[in-house]
Amino acid sequence: MKKFFHLLICCLPLFLHAQTTRTVRDFFDKNTVGEIRLTLPVANWNEALDSLRIYGEGMLLGSVIIDGVSYEGIGVRFRGNQSYQTGLKRNPLHIKLNYTDKSLQHQGCASVKLSPALRDPSMVREVLFHEIAAQYMPSPRASYTKLFVNNEYIGVFVNLESVEGQFLRNHFGSDDGPLFKAGVDYKPENIPADCRQNIFGSLEYEENVDCYRQNFEIKSDRGWLPLQELTRILNKEITKIESILDVDRALWMLALNNVMVNLSSYSGARSVNYYLYQDAHGRFQPIHWDLNLAFGSLKNTGQGSDLDLRSLQRLDPLLHANNPLKPLASQLLNDPLYRKIYLAHVRQINNEFFANGEYEKRAKALQALIVVPYNDDKYKQYSMEEFQNSLKVTTGARSRIPGIVELMSKRSAFLKTHPDLTALPSNISDIGVQGRAKFEAQPITAFRISCKADRYPKRVFIYYRFQAGQPFRNALMTEDVSANLPAGTKAFSISIDAPSSDAVLEYYLMSENAGTVQFSPSNYVQAPYKVKLADLNR
Repeated sequence: MKKFFHLLICCLPLFLHAQTTRTVRDFFDKNTVGEIRLTLPVANWNEALDSLRIYGEGMLLGSVIIDGVSYEGIGVRFRGNQSYQTGLKRNPLHIKLNYTDKSLQHQGCASVKLSPALRDPSMVREVLFHEIAAQYMPSPRASYTKLFVNNEYIGVFVNLESVEGQFLRNHFGSDDGPLFKAGVDYKPENIPADCRQNIFGSLEYEENVDCYRQNFEIKSDRGWLPLQELTRILNKEITKIESILDVDRALWMLALNNVMVNLSSYSGARSVNYYLYQDAHGRFQPIHWDLNLAFGSLKNTGQGSDLDLRSLQRLDPLLHANNPLKPLASQLLNDPLYRKIYLAHVRQINNEFFANGEYEKRAKALQALIVVPYNDDKYKQYSMEEFQNSLKVTTGARSRIPGIVELMSKRSAFLKTHPDLTALPSNISDIGVQGRAKFEAQPITAFRISCKADRYPKRVFIYYRFQAGQPFRNALMTEDVSANLPAGTKAFSISIDAPSSDAVLEYYLMSENAGTVQFSPSNYVQAPYKVKLADLNR
């Protein structure tokens, strides 16, 4: 007996330590379903939130437990524009953790944004789109969580990373720049009479800066002038656009919207549901938002009536390229090189996720993760049968929401053979960086990069920077006309001075021929080439 008590006393500290160091679930873990428990001070809480949503901008005070971690003094309100509906408990929610205590946050997140996935019987549109988009540009994280309010199960929701503090710092290095969201929840008062009407977030230029208030929400305290200057340059001085816009990311945004038929976006009738953040280098960065209507759930491009399934499957990859009312598309795609880059992005997204069927595998895995909590949801808008069939067949007699596979299998085949997407690129090969010769006394002070490109390249660009997070600069590489190479193949090189002896160069290459462009590495967004000057001097 003494031995037993001795063992118990020895093990007790370890037991207590195990209890106090319980691992908290990663807030955006994609392999598990989280749990959020709200406590609000009124029984008819949804009516109270309806009133706040319709008549004001305040929040309902309450408390919340997120995956077992408690927070007091939080604010809650219904959010959303087209996705919000009065009288429902299953509405988009904004939970402001730092509503009364500015220091409160959950794993770096001061706000929680929950989406009920309106008009998405599959429940995977937002999560799948964000996962794919994140391979090519900054995109909010998205996962699933069960929501309880006053101990009542409201259903499984999509948990979206809020476009603010932590997100902006992680992707752009700071969060104190101008931030705007296309689309307004409330029509502002005292809009000047000379403002353009029904242009939404199309980025048309307005002489009166107050006009922007009717189409954008400002999310910072930096004023409206930066947004006005972006639209001025976009519409009136397009040759200067790279000084104020990350053009490549804008082209990625347009390409992602087009491939995945996301018309509740800049590419649709109303040009809404995206953010613009001006980073520390003065360039606006586009960010997707509210993707529950992607994959053809919303069907209007602003040109005519709603599209039928076949028209969605065959949506023009150059949608709005000649539409002056959509200057982000028409002004950029009017430039021959930008157009080639955009089409190369369309081709890459299609090849990497849709032509090979990867999207379908991922969609099925996401549905399998949430099938039990979805079945338990008494407020769900679609039956279990509709949920289970939603990838393959159209849902709804009136809404006619396409099955994601039903839509994308034929859309992918359409894009694969589209004349604007079939040009063969100039493949880049034999990339080399010259190091110091074996018995050379003097260290080298520049990066000399060479490569070859086939299929009759017109030119090869290098995009480079010396510090992660800095914008890439670009330069034309010089053709080596003396190289003895097969017909159609050319050699190129360039020398880039190093700013210091310990410089690190990040770079990627882009070849251009008469028909298209090609990047090397193809995943340059995630992993550009990297070389250290010190390694070249060894």
